[in-house]
Amino acid sequence: MKTYFTSESVTEGHPDKIADQISDAVLDALLSQDPNARCACEVMVNTGLVVLAGEIKTNCYVDIPQIARDTILQIGYDSDELGFDGRACAVLTSIDDQSSDISLGVDKCGAGDQGLMFGYASNETPELMPLPISLAHKMARRLAQVRKEKIIPYLRPDGKTQVTFENHDGKPIRISTIVCSAQHNPDVSQNQIRKDLLQHVIEPVAGKWLDEKTIYHINPTGSFVLGGPHADCGLTGRKIIVDTYGGSARHGGGCFSGKDPSKVDRSGAYAARWVAKSLVASGLASRCEVQIAYAIGICDPVSIFVETFGTSEYSPEELETIIRNNFDLTPGGIIRDLDLKRPLYYATSVYGHFGRENDHFPWESAKELKI
Repeated sequence: MKTYFTSESVTEGHPDKIADQISDAVLDALLSQDPNARCACEVMVNTGLVVLAGEIKTNCYVDIPQIARDTILQIGYDSDELGFDGRACAVLTSIDDQSSDISLGVDKCGAGDQGLMFGYASNETPELMPLPISLAHKMARRLAQVRKEKIIPYLRPDGKTQVTFENHDGKPIRISTIVCSAQHNPDVSQNQIRKDLLQHVIEPVAGKWLDEKTIYHINPTGSFVLGGPHADCGLTGRKIIVDTYGGSARHGGGCFSGKDPSKVDRSGAYAARWVAKSLVASGLASRCEVQIAYAIGICDPVSIFVETFGTSEYSPEELETIIRNNFDLTPGGIIRDLDLKRPLYYATSVYGHFGRENDHFPWESAKELKI
């Protein structure tokens, strides 16, 4: 049976990703001075404007407006010509202390909120990620790389990639369609953009999966001069499928960026990926999706659910027992075992939170399981 499946990624200059990066830059700045800081930092970016709001509880001081400006400049928005300038934009903050009701539950190592999180792993790729999102991320990272290294000097920070795989009997065999949109200077032709993106971005990343029938949509509207916050409002947590598995697995609904690890939206999702990857890496399944659910203020998960899509010799009940015997899935246990009270989050805020073994995220180190 022939099917098609698509995943997308975006570069760090995408407005939603600008917001995610600022949120996580604030979090990292707090954790670098106060490992017990509590943070829920939301960001909105629009033309000439950055708004930060949320709740922070800490014993240290960080210069939030300067962190926002530095992050924007590092991304590459540093002049009015680009429609957004980290030096000149207005930065507004509205930060409150964390709710005492939430603190009460977190202080005793309970979950900071109710919620459900999913983790997923598949043996489609060496990093045990779905192939479509893996290639979409690699292409987006390459798009940023050729801009920063001036291999394609006319590119600007905003960009998006999308990969559609043709599958036969559930196995990917070729890329049927690629969409690549790259913000650019106004004085370059679309023919030049198409040629350069094919040569320097698409073919180096996806070459083995391309054939003469592959369809390319490169800057499909014909022009992509206006980008970033000048073209579209950006919000923290609006790219949750890009952040996870590209739609190949379910998502609990909560975003990650700007949240300290006491928030199980983040730490629980990292733990679920750790569990799912460990099961697949141990050969207990070829594909695995794990759901963990919590109640606010309660330490132990209210439920653990395992789906292996017919790829395991073990029953869901047996796999749940294996999980409980090998992992401490209380919020305190997750934070301890993955060493999450440290500034590692800014790096996660673009190109996905999972499958990046070279970035040494602790949830990507599969655990050797005792069966």
